[in-house]
Amino acid sequence: MKKKIGLLPKLIIGIIAGIIIGLISKSIEMYVIVRLLSTFSGIFGNFLKFIIPFVIIGFVAPGIADLGRGAGKLLGITAAIAYISAVVAGITAYFIGSAILPGLIKGGELVSEAGIDVSPYFTIEIEPMMGVMTALVTAFLLGLGMSSIKGKSLFEALRDFQKIIELVIRYILIPFIPLHIAGIFAKLTTTGEIFNTIKTFSSVFVMIIILQLSYIIVQYIIAFIYTGKNPVRCITNMLPAYFTALGTQSSAATIPVTIQSARKNEVSEDIIDFVIPLGATIHLAGDTITLVLASMGVMLMSGTTPTFATMLPFILMLGVTMVAAPGIPGGGVMAALGLLESMLMFGSGQQALMIALHFAQDSFGTATNVTGDGAIAIIVDKIAGNNKSK
Repeated sequence: MKKKIGLLPKLIIGIIAGIIIGLISKSIEMYVIVRLLSTFSGIFGNFLKFIIPFVIIGFVAPGIADLGRGAGKLLGITAAIAYISAVVAGITAYFIGSAILPGLIKGGELVSEAGIDVSPYFTIEIEPMMGVMTALVTAFLLGLGMSSIKGKSLFEALRDFQKIIELVIRYILIPFIPLHIAGIFAKLTTTGEIFNTIKTFSSVFVMIIILQLSYIIVQYIIAFIYTGKNPVRCITNMLPAYFTALGTQSSAATIPVTIQSARKNEVSEDIIDFVIPLGATIHLAGDTITLVLASMGVMLMSGTTPTFATMLPFILMLGVTMVAAPGIPGGGVMAALGLLESMLMFGSGQQALMIALHFAQDSFGTATNVTGDGAIAIIVDKIAGNNKSK
């Protein structure tokens, strides 16, 4: 019998292939393959945006209903854990940044940009029937309502709807995600968006990645202390979600793979269906680390010293403002632009620099978010008393 190639190897192959295609295309100055991949990624990305609200409703609503009368309480607990996680990540980033960044950042540094055209040959617009937040509120309403009235008709209908979404995930999303990732990495490599930014801001970039990886480990150590589950094994099981997020740059788009990965950590199905889509929308620890360190770097480059009194309100608001951000790649910084302007007094030039810096590592921030969702699912599963072996 032939062994099937697992999802993780396919994702790694997709990343490597995308980088190689991008480098070759750039060296020979022929971008046909990159533009074809970009065309596919554009169409596939639009389909992901279309299906995401259905994934949220299809998984969150029945998941909440399955939890019964404790759904409302568990919802609050999950939201509180996710928010506290993001805030702690931001505060930690501030103190580490305050100790190290002033010795690394000098004024007058610029981020270069490449002007190579790797746009899609054509696009197909697939407008979502509703936004991410609308889907999330709808899922809460339906789930809590079904839990309250104990009705079966709507619950069974949503269960059937969930099965349809599972088929879409299994036969459309999962098989094509590696190709989608190859297209994204080919485009980024060809245009030099990542490398040009890293060249100028490499020290900050390394700090961000190290802190994000460290924070993932801390989350699973906390989960181990509370539940006794091996953190090394749990993190290993979440690697497919981590690598998928590197390519999609979207927590919401990574939901199908995150669900698959969380199942390997012996988390109850109802908790997975509830916590993972919810965490993809509200748990933004990776983005918070990035935005805090990057904004501090930009402030230092502009001659301003970031203080705790200035950064703490900004950190506290990030967890609220970016709630719907994971639905789109780079959404974290886009949602935070208002805060950057109103709370940190960033002008248009500083905002543009933040966008460039954020997009350079957005994949890693998103990967941190979704991997942390797995730790939250383990903790919430223990709280709910559902940590049974599957």
